[in-house]
Amino acid sequence: MSNFTSKFQRSVLLCFLLVSLGMGKVFAQTTISGTVTDAETKETLVGVNIIVKGKVIGTITDLDGKYSLNVNQAPPFTLIFSMVGYSSQEIEVTGGMSTLDVQLSEATVLGQEVVVSASRVEESVMKSPVSVEKMDIIAIREAPQASFYDALNNLKGVEMSTQSLTFKSFNTRGFNANGNVRTVQMIDGMDNQAPGLNFSVGNIVGISELDLESVELLPGASSALYGPNAINGILLMTSKNPFQYQGLSANVRTGIMSEDGRSTASTGFYDFSARYAKAFNDKVAFKVNLQYLKADDWQANDFRDQSLLNGFGIANGTRENNPGYNGVNVYGDETNVNMFSVAQGMVAAGVLPEAALGIIPSNVNVSRTGYFERDVADYGTKSLKLNAALHWRLNDRVEAILQGNYGFGTTVYTGADRYSIANFNLGQYKAELRGANWYLRGYTTQERSGDAYAVGIAAQGINEAWKPSTLWFPQYVGAYVQGIQGGLSPDQAHGAARAFADQGRFMPGTAEFNQALADVTSRPIPGNASGVGAQFVDKTNLYHVEGSYNLRDQIKFAEFVVGANYRVYQLNSEKTLFATDENGNEFNIKEYGGYVQGSKSLFDDKFKLTASVRYDKNENFAGQWSPRVSGVYSTGNHNFRASYQTGFRIPTTQDQYIDLLTPQARLLGGLPLFRDRYNFNTNPVYTLTTVQNFGAGVGADVSNPAIIQAAIQQATQIVLQQVAAGQIPNDPAAIAAAIQALTPQLVPVLAAQNNLDSLQPFELTEFKPERVKSFEVGYKGIWGNRLLVDAYAYFNRFENFIGGQVLVQDGDPTTGSQGPNPITGLNLIGVGPGGRNVFSIPVNRTEIIKSWGWALGLDYKFNKGYTLGGNVSYNTLSNLDELAETGFQPSFNTPEYRYVVNFANRELWKNFGFAMSYRWQGEFVWQSSFVGPAVSAGQLSVMPAFGTFDAQVSYKLKSLKSILKVGGSNLFSNGYRQAWGNPTVGTMYFVSLTFDEFLN
Repeated sequence: MSNFTSKFQRSVLLCFLLVSLGMGKVFAQTTISGTVTDAETKETLVGVNIIVKGKVIGTITDLDGKYSLNVNQAPPFTLIFSMVGYSSQEIEVTGGMSTLDVQLSEATVLGQEVVVSASRVEESVMKSPVSVEKMDIIAIREAPQASFYDALNNLKGVEMSTQSLTFKSFNTRGFNANGNVRTVQMIDGMDNQAPGLNFSVGNIVGISELDLESVELLPGASSALYGPNAINGILLMTSKNPFQYQGLSANVRTGIMSEDGRSTASTGFYDFSARYAKAFNDKVAFKVNLQYLKADDWQANDFRDQSLLNGFGIANGTRENNPGYNGVNVYGDETNVNMFSVAQGMVAAGVLPEAALGIIPSNVNVSRTGYFERDVADYGTKSLKLNAALHWRLNDRVEAILQGNYGFGTTVYTGADRYSIANFNLGQYKAELRGANWYLRGYTTQERSGDAYAVGIAAQGINEAWKPSTLWFPQYVGAYVQGIQGGLSPDQAHGAARAFADQGRFMPGTAEFNQALADVTSRPIPGNASGVGAQFVDKTNLYHVEGSYNLRDQIKFAEFVVGANYRVYQLNSEKTLFATDENGNEFNIKEYGGYVQGSKSLFDDKFKLTASVRYDKNENFAGQWSPRVSGVYSTGNHNFRASYQTGFRIPTTQDQYIDLLTPQARLLGGLPLFRDRYNFNTNPVYTLTTVQNFGAGVGADVSNPAIIQAAIQQATQIVLQQVAAGQIPNDPAAIAAAIQALTPQLVPVLAAQNNLDSLQPFELTEFKPERVKSFEVGYKGIWGNRLLVDAYAYFNRFENFIGGQVLVQDGDPTTGSQGPNPITGLNLIGVGPGGRNVFSIPVNRTEIIKSWGWALGLDYKFNKGYTLGGNVSYNTLSNLDELAETGFQPSFNTPEYRYVVNFANRELWKNFGFAMSYRWQGEFVWQSSFVGPAVSAGQLSVMPAFGTFDAQVSYKLKSLKSILKVGGSNLFSNGYRQAWGNPTVGTMYFVSLTFDEFLN
C-alpha cells in the first residue's frame, strides 16, 4: 500500500472521529406512531418515508402501513411524509401528540419533483435556476426501454453513443464523443469516470436499477458547483437509502437481441438483479445489491473503405478494387506502404532489377489483408455489479455511511481504436458523514483493465505473427511485377499478388489463429521480442475527499453554501499507456478546488437570485475561476429564468500523459515533456492537412511533362558520369536502360522539390484547460394543472477548445533537422526511404467556437391517467463556416434536430399499464480519432438519420408483490449506428418480472 493511500485513509478516519466525538448529547425523547393511507382508496401505503425536518432521523411505514418513530427532542417539531407518486405533507407535532394518522393524495399536478443538483440544496424543479431533468422511481420503472440508461435517451436534449450493449456514453449540447469526457457522471457523489481510461462506466459496472432512486441531469456548463470537466453537463444518480427503502426486491429480465448483420442474427440475453435492505431500531441499516447480465453483443459491421488512397474511398472502395483498402470495422489493414518505396529497397538489395521501377506506379499504396472485428473482438458481453452499504445514525443529526461499489465486465469501446474491454473491473469505496445541511466524504476509485486489448493492434499482431510485413510487402511487390510482365492488367496483377502473399494466412477460427490472438493479447503494448503486444494495462487509482456546508443556521439574510475538494490521480499502467519520468516512474496528478454560493429571495419571494464562484487548481495548469449567476422569477405556476454560467475542462489523464502507439498514430499527451522527448523542436512536425496538400501537389507533378523531362535530363547527366567513372558500360543499350531505370526515382524527388513551399512546420503553443461561457434563458410552467411546458435557449462560447491534432514528422531525424527538403517531403508522404512518424496530440485551438441551441418539452395529463408528451431540441455551431476556413474539425458530432414523443398510462385499467416512445434524430458528420483522417477531412463520415420506436406493457401481480413487464426497443425499424465505427443496434425484445416486498 502506498504512502499516500495510508495517509488518505488515516485522514478520512480522523475526520470521522473528530465529528463523531461531538455528537453525544442526550435529548428528551418523543414517540410518534400512526398509519398512512391513500386518501382516495383508503388502502394502507407501504414504504412511506417519514423524516424529522432538519434532521437525519426517520423511518418508513411497514407492510401494514404503520410506523413508529422515536425523536430525541421535545415538541414542537415537523414531520415530512413523502412517497414517489404522492404529494408530500409537512405536519407539525405539538405537545401531547403520540398518534398521527396521515392520508397522502396521489400527485395530480405535473412538475412537483424536488431536485438538488441545480444548486446543491433542495428546491422545486419548477424553480430551478438552470435547466434540469429528472427521472424518479416510477419513471425508471415504467420506461419503455430495457434499462434506465437507455431511457436517458428520452430526456430533453440528450443523445447517446452506443459502443456496445453495456457501453453507452451520454451527451448534451454538442461535441458528442465515445467515452465522453465533457460530461460528468456521479453515483452517490462519487465520480464514475475510470481515472486512467477516462470514460464513465455507469452502465458497465455502475449502479443496479433496483437500487436506483433517481437520476438528475443538468445539461450545459456545471463547473461552478461541480468542478472540472462538467463543461457539457452532469448526471447525478442517487441510490436508495436502506432506512427509507427496505425489504427484499429482485428482478429477472430476459429476451432476444436481433440484427441481420450479426454472425448469428438473433441471440438471447439474461439479466438478474436482487436487493435486500434492513434497518435496526432506526439507528443502523444496511443494504446489499447484486446484478449480473450476459449477452452476445451488437456487432460492428461497417466494411466501407475509409482509406481514400489510390482514388478510391467511402463510396466504392473494396478489397477487390483498392489495393490500399482500409475497412471501417476491418483491422490489420491499417498497415500499408507505398509500393514504389518497397520496390526501391528491393532494387537496392538486388532482389529486383532496376527496370522493375518503371513498372510500378509511384503513387499506389498497398495494405495488408485484415480481419473483421467479429473475428478479433470479444463479443461475449457480461456485467457483474455488487454493492453494499452500512448506514449508522450517530444521533438525530448525523448519519455515517460506509459504501462499496464493485463492478466486473467485458464489453467493447471505441476510441482511437476499437478496444475489447475484457474482464475489466472497477471498485469505488466511500466513507461519508452527513447531516441535514452538510456532508464530508472521502472515496477512492480503483481501476483495473483486466485483459483489455486494442482490436486493431491485435489484428496487426496476428498478421505479423504469421508473416512479418518486412516479408509480406516484398512478396506482394515481386508478384505484382511478375504479373505485369506476364501480361496481366494492373487490377489482375494486384489480385494475383495478394493471393500469393496471403498463402497460408491464419484464418479465423483455426487453432493457429486462436493461438496467435491469445499470444498478442497477452502481451502488453507495444510488445517485445516475441511479437506485437495489444494488451493495455491500467491500474490507476483516484483518491478524493470533499465537503460541503449550508450556512442556513449561521446566516439568516440569505442562504450560503460552501464546499471544497482535493483529489489525487495515481497513474499506473505498468509503463504501457502513460509516459514515465526520468526515474522510470509514472506520474501522480494533484488537484484541489473550492466554491461558495449565495442565494436570496426578493420581491415578496417572487424573484430568487443565485450567484456562485469556484476556484480549481491542477498542478500542471494555471488555476481556473468559474463564476455563475442566475435569476428565477415566479408568478403563479409560471417560472422564468436566466443564467450566466462558466465551465472548464482540465485535460484528462490521457490528454496529459498518454504515450501509446496505435495503428493510426502514436498518441501523445499535450504536456511540454513530449515535445522534448520526440524532438519536435529539432525535427519539425507538420499538420496532416499540410502534408496532404503537399502530397497532392507531388502527385500532380509526377505526371507533369516538365518534371518528367527534367528528371530525364538529370538522369542522363548522372548516368553519363557513371559511364565516365566506369560504373556503367559505354554501350547505348546499357546507357538507355540505366536512364530509364533512374528516371522514375528522380521524378518524385523533383516533384517534391517543386512543392516545398507548401510545407510549413506546425507551431505548438502552451497547453491549457478548455473553457466555456454559457448564457441561457428558460421557462417552466404549468397551464391548467394539466400541461407542463419546459423550454430553454442557450449560447456557448468555447475558448482554448481541446481537440486532437494529427502531426507528421520525418522518420529520419538527420534529414528532418535540415528542415524541408525533397527527401523530407517524400518521407512525410510515405514515399521516401526514411519513413515518417505520425502523432496525435491534444492541442488548444486558437479559434473561438460558438454554439447555440434550444429545446422545448411538453407534457399533458389527460383524464383517466393518460399522458402525452415529447420534446424537441436543436443544436448547432454558429460559426461553422468560419471554422471550416481554418481547416479545423471541431468534432461537434451532434444532429441539429432530434425529437421524442411519449404516450403512456400507468393504470389503463386495474393493475395494467403501458408506455411507448418514438425517437428521431437527423444526420450529422462524425469526426474522431477513429475516423480515417482523409475521410474526416472530406466530411464523408456521415451518420444517417434514424428513428426508433420503443414500447412496453406492464401488469401488477399484487398477490405476488410483483410487476410483469413485456416490451421491445427499436421495433419495426432497421438497425442504426450512433457513431462512426460503432456497432449496428438492432431490435431488442424483453420480458421482466420484478418482485418488491414493499410494492404498493
